[in-house]
Amino acid sequence: MPSKPVSPGAKAQRPTVKPAAAIKPPVKSAKVATPVAKVKRVGKPTAQAKPPPKSPSASGHELEGRRAPAFVLPDQDGAPVALASLTARGPVVLYFYPKDMTPGCTVEACGFRDHLAPIRALGAMVVGVSADKAESHRKFIARHSLNFPLLSDTENKVTRAYGVYTTKSLYGREFMGIVRTTVIIGADGMVKQVFPKVKVNGHITEVVAALKELR
Repeated sequence: MPSKPVSPGAKAQRPTVKPAAAIKPPVKSAKVATPVAKVKRVGKPTAQAKPPPKSPSASGHELEGRRAPAFVLPDQDGAPVALASLTARGPVVLYFYPKDMTPGCTVEACGFRDHLAPIRALGAMVVGVSADKAESHRKFIARHSLNFPLLSDTENKVTRAYGVYTTKSLYGREFMGIVRTTVIIGADGMVKQVFPKVKVNGHITEVVAALKELR
């Protein structure tokens, strides 16, 4: 069919074009929060149980728990005394000291003298050992009325066996000598306790306490 002629004054109609749909920006995906694990509050760490404190007199000495070194030494009268004969009668408080008549050794000896009754009540005896000769021991005993025997280890064989004859120092000078030491020996001949480098003040109290633990 022939198209209609367009009149000269008429405007040509433009074809209607629908506007393009606006392009929406891409929707950003919502951030997903990562769940944070709740951390439990941890209290203060529990303190580990401490081992029971050792007795003030306990030393952990290498001789403890071992058989006491045997010996035979002369006493103040020159009579031989064997360790075996002493332990056959009960526990022995064997104390090593540097020298007769010196201040510290005198205080220690008089301490044992004055407290010998409670020691004997526990079935024990006291015996002192030094490198002094028997004659020196007799004078020491007489001057201070000591009521227990003193043995002479003039060659320091026994003090070496017990590890108490060692290097000492005084005013910058080194020399060999006896370190004041007390050894508790049971009736079975075993070393029960060692008190090394003894401080004379209060020492008797330590010895009595150690003897009570043997009962």
